[in-house]
This record gives sequence, C-alpha cells and structure tokens, in this order.
Amino acid sequence: MKIASVEEIRTLDRKAEEFGLKSEILMENAGNAAFYAIEKEMQGVEEKKFVVFAGTGNNGGDGFVVARKLASSGAIVSLFLLGDPSKLKGVALENYNRLDSFPIERYTIKFFDRVTEMNIFRCDAIIDAIFGIGISREIKGIHKEIIQGINISGKPVFSIDIPSGINGDTGEVMGTAVRANYTITFGLPKRGLFIYPGADYTGKLYISHISYPPSLYNSEDIKVQINIPIKIPERGNDTHKGNFGKALFISGGKNYLGAPYFSSMAFLKAGGGLSYLATTKSLAPFIVSKASEVVALPMDETDEITLSLKNLDEILQFTEKVDIVSIGSGITLNEETQELARQVIKNINKPIIIDGDGITSISKHKEIVKERKAPTIITPHLGEFSRLIEKDISEIKLHKIELLQEYAETLNSVIVLKGAFTLIGLPDKRVFVNTSGNPGMATAGSGDVLTGTIAAMYGIGLSIEGATRTGTFLHGLSGDLMISEIGQDGITASDILNNLSNAIKYYKEQYKTIRRNAYERAYII
Repeated sequence: MKIASVEEIRTLDRKAEEFGLKSEILMENAGNAAFYAIEKEMQGVEEKKFVVFAGTGNNGGDGFVVARKLASSGAIVSLFLLGDPSKLKGVALENYNRLDSFPIERYTIKFFDRVTEMNIFRCDAIIDAIFGIGISREIKGIHKEIIQGINISGKPVFSIDIPSGINGDTGEVMGTAVRANYTITFGLPKRGLFIYPGADYTGKLYISHISYPPSLYNSEDIKVQINIPIKIPERGNDTHKGNFGKALFISGGKNYLGAPYFSSMAFLKAGGGLSYLATTKSLAPFIVSKASEVVALPMDETDEITLSLKNLDEILQFTEKVDIVSIGSGITLNEETQELARQVIKNINKPIIIDGDGITSISKHKEIVKERKAPTIITPHLGEFSRLIEKDISEIKLHKIELLQEYAETLNSVIVLKGAFTLIGLPDKRVFVNTSGNPGMATAGSGDVLTGTIAAMYGIGLSIEGATRTGTFLHGLSGDLMISEIGQDGITASDILNNLSNAIKYYKEQYKTIRRNAYERAYII
C-alpha cells in the first residue's frame, strides 16, 4: 500500500476529476467511510452523543458529512464550528447548509466556554475535523484550547484524515495535536501518520480509497509504501545446507563478543545454511563455545584485540566461497581495523551488509560504496545515518524520507534506517515503511540480529530487495511475539534471536492475514 505526501494526495484529488470524481463525491465518500469506522468501533451510534469539532476548510466539510450521517442514524450530535461560517466555501459550504434539515445543535465558537466543556465531558465520542493535512503553522488560540480539551476528556476520539495538529509530511506536532484513538484517512495514508511523533497520535488507522481508481492509488510516481511482506519459499525435501546460503560475518573486537554471536547465529536461526565468522584469535574460542553451529575463522589481531589489516588477503579469498558478506558489527573504531573494513568493502564482488562500526569506516570515504558493482546494504540507526550523510539528527527527523531517498540513490545502496517504523530505502528512490517491531527492541545487539536475518533471507533465495524487506519484517515480528510472553521491558537481543524460528513459523501460517491489513497497522474500508 502506497503512502502519500501532502502534495501527492492533492495531485490525486486533481486527477480524480479526470475520472468524473468531483469534490462533492470524494467528500461524501470520505464522510461515509468515517461513519462506517465510527459505527463499527462504537458498536452502533443510535442514541449515543457525539461532539463534532470542525474547521472551515475541506476537513471540516468531511466532518459535516459525518455529523449528518450520525444524525441520520439516530445519534445525538452537537457541531462546533471553529471559525467564521462566512469563510466556508464550495462543497464544504454545501454540506454545512445540508445540516439545516437535521436535529443537530450547532455552535460557532471563538473561545472555550462552559457549553463546549459540558458537551465534551457528557458525550460518548468526539469527532476531530478541525485541521487537515495542509497545516504548516503552530496552533494557537481557540484551536489550541479545544485540542487540549479533547485530549484531557478521556473520550474516544475519531480524527478525520489526520489528527489535527500533525504535519502531514513530517509527523511534527505543530505546537499541539489531537491524540486520536482512531484515524480515518482518505485516498492513501499520509507520511505523517507513519513518522514519529505523528505515528504516536494516530491510534488505529483506517484507510478508504474513496473510490479512487486503482491506477491512481497504485501510481508508480508515489515512491513510499508500507512494507507488505514477501512470501518465504518452502524448503524442499531433497536439500542440504548448501541450498540455504553461505554467509561470512566479519565481526567482533575487544569488549564486543555479543555482536559476532548475534549476527552469525541469527543467520542460522532464520534459516540460513552455513555461517562463517571471521573474528580475532583471542575472541573466537569464547564466541564459538556458545555458538557451536557457527564455523569460526580465527584471525590475526592488533594490539587492541581487533581485526588486523594483515587478514585482508585471507578474507578476500574466503569471500569467494560464500554468497553474502557482513562487516562492521563490533569491529571497533581502531584505525587499522577501520582500514581493513574499507579494503574489504572496496575489493569484494559479493553482496555485502555494512553495519555498526563498518558504517563509520565509510562515512568519510563514501566513494568506496558508490563504486561497488555488487549490491550493498547499509543498516544505520539514526546516529550512524547522521555520520554517514554528515547532517544533524534534527534535520534528518524533519526530512527523513527525502534524505533516505537521496542517499540510497547517491550511494547506490539499500539503506535500512533503523528505528520506530524502520525505513528501507532503495536506489530507485522507493521507500518501504516497516510496520513490525516495538519499543522493547531498542536494546543492545538487536541490530546485529537484524543483519543476520537479512543475510539469511538472501541465502534462502530472495532478491536483495526481498531479503532486506522480509528480514526486517521478521526481525520486528520476532520481537512482537515476545511481548505476550515477557512484555516490552524485558526483551533482549537473545530473546529476538531465539524467537526467530517461531516468527518464521507464524509468518508462514498467518501470511495472508499479515498481508491483508498490513500487519494490523492499517485497515482498508
């Protein structure tokens, strides 16, 4: 499912007219969709009290349709218009005038008064149709007071298209914003609904295409979409370990025993065939005593117990035997080891995953990645991405998708920007928003498990794109399945690792359900 920017959704609305879908039809369809979600979640609306807060733009017009539908179905409706009625125009004005025939109490408010307060606290639910996707200024005055009143009411809140106060592109809170329990969005979901903090204000997300033709909402011009999972191939009966890929993990250094263990073992737990670990001679015995299924390749080390540059020829020769290579997890910032990483990345002609300290090694030498012929996957968290592209984190947060698109193209790499709703950027500027995972997975070693999982998906036969998308989803799913057992607070990288096989089993069994509702993050109505 595609995810639209504000400008893209406006373009879709304009193009819809070419199909005979006038604004009046789109607004009516939007109101009908919102009413359906409200009726479903409230288990009926008859004789229940609803307060509708509406602005004077088209978002308010959608709210007028909802108010009419509620009243038509026996609900008790109070409508509060925030703004001058004379500013209403077009189809919003037409729908406002249609309310004349319905038993709806209407108020035009300029300040938060006793009547407003009483209606809020005596209603069964609140409809937020104050601001739409076009807001770009800080909310103040009566609008701020109303939003604050909505948020402290404790009532179920249904936001129309987007919670009022959330920037549709960046997910920013424009001073204040409605915390919705449910959001019903139209045409396509907006970027701001999947970028924090906006994602935290959205609640359960319903999506209605409001009768857009599929050619519009599936347009190739829209590059951002939800990471709908890819099917994992079944394992044949007549197979052996070589059929499921061979991976080399170049990992580990002084004080970093977890990274090589988690990445190399995750490859096996996620279904990979043969896992090789190139690590220092001092660390190899400790790691392999725990990960006995991994084939250790003890390497020469520096005085600081990190991988020595002397290993370069041996590593390059060994990479010819494997299908994919991972480098960087826990290799430290030792300069000799950093140079080893750069030389490996530069000289091997195999797909490579660059993680952790490997990302630091290329940050000032990005030409190494640009010039690679084989596929490259880079898996930074926000701080590592900041170092890689040499921009402040604050700027990245405001332009996360655009910067990911720019640098995935510039570096000719797949970039997995880890975090809440991990983003996967491809060189052709497509971006996939991953919906699995939870805050409990923000724990040491989690990223190393992700690296091994992506490598395993490539090993079992998926493309680089498919492996990255599916590996990222499975990694998050493994963490999600742990919540029911131990909760978010106690999740460790070991939990995520050890639960990977269960995650894959669940994924295969529930594949159709997972795809249908984008893993229960977006419901199409």
